[in-house]
Amino acid sequence: MCVMHTGVVLVPGDPHSPVLLHVPHAGTEIPDWAREHLLLDDAELAAELAALTDHRTDELAAAAADAARVRPHLLVNPISRFVVDVERFPDEREEMAAVGMAAVYTHGTRRQRIRADDPEHHAALRAAFYTPWAEAVRAAVEDRLAATGRAVLIDVHSYPSRSLPYELHANGPRPPVCVGTDAFHTPPHLVAAARAAFGMDVRLDTPFSGVYVPLAHWHRDHRVTALMIEIRRDGYLVEPAGPPTDGFAALAGALAHLVDTLSAGITDFVVGGVPG
Repeated sequence: MCVMHTGVVLVPGDPHSPVLLHVPHAGTEIPDWAREHLLLDDAELAAELAALTDHRTDELAAAAADAARVRPHLLVNPISRFVVDVERFPDEREEMAAVGMAAVYTHGTRRQRIRADDPEHHAALRAAFYTPWAEAVRAAVEDRLAATGRAVLIDVHSYPSRSLPYELHANGPRPPVCVGTDAFHTPPHLVAAARAAFGMDVRLDTPFSGVYVPLAHWHRDHRVTALMIEIRRDGYLVEPAGPPTDGFAALAGALAHLVDTLSAGITDFVVGGVPG
């Protein structure tokens, strides 16, 4: 394991693999200098971490990497999203700013105030964690492009079986597996690969949508493709943050199957007799 920078952990994979498993929200670490700015007591913070952390997604990704025939590269963020959310847009494109949950959260899962509006502190958090993460993913993507001619980002997330008050699109279906897509970065063969790997559990872009791609490549480089895999937590652990269940192994295996398919560069699928 190679720790590239505080808050950025890269586990290298096979040099011939174009696949990056990207795990941004499994972390729970909160440095003391960030903790003192959170307007929550320990019990309130524990409740927020239980509700919003993508629990054990780092373990799911690691198990899938171990099981894959061609080992993918793995990026894991050990820092809690309550410090900085490394996946948010840094500007007005970020829709979650409407509920105080842009890159630096000022509000929590119940839309309650959790941090003061402090531009200097917010800038320090972004400099310490947001920018290094973005640079690490950009470098990893460019390394895969140089080595293989393409880069495939698989964003590994989880979400609760019941919606939380902060969610902007909580009225849609909450399937066992939600696949987030982007019109530019998600060609049809990626969606077909996800359906083949996870079966009929897959629904697209509900309750969450979109993908993560470094801004240097965002809507510019078709060689960079991406999927967001959102796994409903009751499918692999005891909610909200309990031990893994029997579903963990099956989901890790499905993720490994997806990795292998995309590593092989397969672009033509037939799923259930219907062209993907």
